[in-house]
Amino acid sequence: MKILFNRRNDALYIKLRGELDEHSASGARREVDRLADLNADCEQAVFDLAEVSFMDSTGIGFLIGRYKKFNRYGVKVYITNPSQTTDKILAMSGVYSLVRKL
Repeated sequence: MKILFNRRNDALYIKLRGELDEHSASGARREVDRLADLNADCEQAVFDLAEVSFMDSTGIGFLIGRYKKFNRYGVKVYITNPSQTTDKILAMSGVYSLVRKL
């Protein structure tokens, strides 16, 4: 899992690249939590999932956990560009009831 990010004005854009599964989630969790702490003054965090090639239940837990982390800072969280398969997984799991899709 590779994580790319940039900040534009009051938005933090986080692009995830690769597989988001049990093997990669702990490293991704540490990196995104670090970004959340450093950018706690943002108004929104946008997770770009265009290059996520695989996601399992661990990936769902990762997204929910990062939503909770950003939420503690008052930062709104969004998901953008999920693949059709990832979109279906997120919809069925109820993630979109917490995190809005752009």
